[in-house]
Amino acid sequence: MVGPLNLIAFKPDFMKPRSKRRLPRFLVIILGVALLLAYLLWPLSSRRYHIEFDKKAIQAKQALLQKMAQPRPPASDSLQAPNIIIILADDLAKTDISAYGSPYLQTPHMDSIGLRGVTFEEGYVTSPICSPSRAGLLTGRYPQRFGYEIQPHDRYPHNRMEFFYFKYIMDTEDWIVADHMEYPYQQDIQKQGLPPQEISLGELLKAQGYTTGIVGKWHLGFEEQFEPNLRGFDYQFGFYEAHSLYAPLDAPGMVNQYLDEFTDPYIWGRARKGPCAIRKNGEEIESEEYLTFEIAREAKEFMSRHQDRPFMLYVPFSAPHTPFQAPQSYVDQIKNAKDEDQRVYLAMIKALDDAVGDLMAHLKSLGLEENTLVMFASDNGGATYTGATNNAPLKGGKISNFEGGINVPMMMSWPGKIPPGKRYNEAVSLMDFFVTAVAAGQKNLPEDREYDGVNLLPFLEKDTSLVPHEHLFWRARYNKSVRQGPWKLIVDEKYQRKQLYNLEEDKFELQDKSRELPDKVKDLENKIREWEKGLRDPLWPQIMDFRMKIGSEVFFFAV
Repeated sequence: MVGPLNLIAFKPDFMKPRSKRRLPRFLVIILGVALLLAYLLWPLSSRRYHIEFDKKAIQAKQALLQKMAQPRPPASDSLQAPNIIIILADDLAKTDISAYGSPYLQTPHMDSIGLRGVTFEEGYVTSPICSPSRAGLLTGRYPQRFGYEIQPHDRYPHNRMEFFYFKYIMDTEDWIVADHMEYPYQQDIQKQGLPPQEISLGELLKAQGYTTGIVGKWHLGFEEQFEPNLRGFDYQFGFYEAHSLYAPLDAPGMVNQYLDEFTDPYIWGRARKGPCAIRKNGEEIESEEYLTFEIAREAKEFMSRHQDRPFMLYVPFSAPHTPFQAPQSYVDQIKNAKDEDQRVYLAMIKALDDAVGDLMAHLKSLGLEENTLVMFASDNGGATYTGATNNAPLKGGKISNFEGGINVPMMMSWPGKIPPGKRYNEAVSLMDFFVTAVAAGQKNLPEDREYDGVNLLPFLEKDTSLVPHEHLFWRARYNKSVRQGPWKLIVDEKYQRKQLYNLEEDKFELQDKSRELPDKVKDLENKIREWEKGLRDPLWPQIMDFRMKIGSEVFFFAV
């Protein structure tokens, strides 16, 4: 007799499981490793960041410039249009110079530009980092209008293995690898630069009769198509990257100060190779002279060569951007620095001040001072991550949308046109240099595009209740800001933070009023959204989130 348990256990032949063929264990392991490697090594390149230049817009731009073209005047008519000189410092904090109360240095030569004309108390850049800021200066437009929102990069993680290594294993300190894993193809990386459909100040003034030159740092594209000689500059001297050595490592009498900071070894390692090389009209040259002084010398020679006709000279110094190098004779002049890093940094600024003084003295010796509009600024605030400056008493620094990152030293002089010794308190922008230069030369702006800069001369030549800008805006991915009168709103959409400051009462951004004044926050957010309707998406992605600790608070900014 078959019991119930036997019936449950009994299975006919057709119900019995058939034997399965299994892969050998070593093949399973190999297959798993192969799949994992395929996942880790699969390229992260994405069509999302494909850059296609608008050929019709480029052709229209060329046609417009030809239509606006004017012959270069003979020497006898040279006084009809002023010379234009734009001097740009690199990562110079507002309070690093004595015009704004530096506790460490006297900088009489930079200060003298403002003493001969105007010192702007509220001078702003369009971006708290080098390259987009320069794009705003040389186009007179918000760089976000044409996708130049993020610092260009020539290197991205190639695959997930690199991404995971950089993000989770390598110590990148405060430079945090951004979360997304979509990066441009190599051919699109090579197209990162000032878009060719944009009209640079060099292109416009060259078309309208000026001789144009750039002496110093370019940083608006490394490939041949972006070279300054192809973007409106008759003469070029300097380098294309964000940085270069100030002198060869073995140069006698030079102090090479290495920083304990993540980006510093990379910068020293690039030295003067590739886009960091020193070039003259695109051709790489060997040079031994301290770069700050060499830039001044080349600028003086350009002025001498073209003194008989109107010229526009753009002098973007690299000082005091890293690497920290300075002549020993200048380091010896610094007595009150907190440490050796700051001592070399301050020596670089002292050398920069002397170079600016040399430039201005040469301009005067040529008899050109009275007929030259000189504009001076820094491209963004001081780089606090070096430890050599902190922008105090302003909050934050380079990369941040706090005042220490975007409120910079800015001055302008033109004898007989701008009253001397003026301190101007309304907000102005680096974009204004473009429009002011064009207006000073009695030239016309192209009518096919919107300009965000304004001509500052009417605001400086006489007293007026009008202001140059009702609003100023900033955006770098999730970091957005606006200034309207005394009010400034900072929005971090990634971490859902909003900060509202009254800069007339609280220039140092210590008292957040966002909870007290929600209606003001809402109004300013609406202003940002309205402004964003005229922008385009960034042409390339951020690669880092920079972590900035201020007091007990931590903030993040897209790089």
